[in-house]
Amino acid sequence: MNHPTPENAALPLNSESTVAATKKLPAVACMSQAECLTKLASLFPALFTGPIKPLKLRIQADIQEQAPGVFTKQDLSVFFRRYTGATAYLVALSRNKQRFDLNGQPAGELALEHQQAAVEQLKQRRAAQQAKRDLEEDQYRQRAQLLHDHETTRLTEANFCALKGIAPQDLAGLLAQARQEAKSRLSFSKGADNKNVRKPRL
Repeated sequence: MNHPTPENAALPLNSESTVAATKKLPAVACMSQAECLTKLASLFPALFTGPIKPLKLRIQADIQEQAPGVFTKQDLSVFFRRYTGATAYLVALSRNKQRFDLNGQPAGELALEHQQAAVEQLKQRRAAQQAKRDLEEDQYRQRAQLLHDHETTRLTEANFCALKGIAPQDLAGLLAQARQEAKSRLSFSKGADNKNVRKPRL
């Protein structure tokens, strides 16, 4: 997350045997995001399985204390930067009032400023996603109109491209994309109609 986050929060291990076992494991450099999450979930299932929870502050230091030698500092830093910046984590911040430790237990009240920052980021992301959808829909309509005009025009291809402000070498690709989109939407529409048809009772 871009705002103060519990990247360094730590959760206590569930048993001394788990801690002892992890001490014997060498740190693996350059873990992938998935590998790191899998390892964290196996060591601290109460926190890293199930619904995402806001993390206790300084969780990274706690993990290294509870599971020494399992993760490198870099692996945890990279992991939590992505983890706490994910939309699902921002949603968790916006909906909870507590942070949670490695045992999945409440570990401090979630600061109002952190909640508000998460809410603001979610608003920005939704606005960006909506703007992207609007742009894609506008481009789709333009291609559909281009296809319609091309199929009804009497102009030469060169004159048609000049009228539309399109490079002649791009026309075929745009028309092919428009035809495929029209076909896909027609198939989707027919599928939706079939689902809405009630079967007669026997």
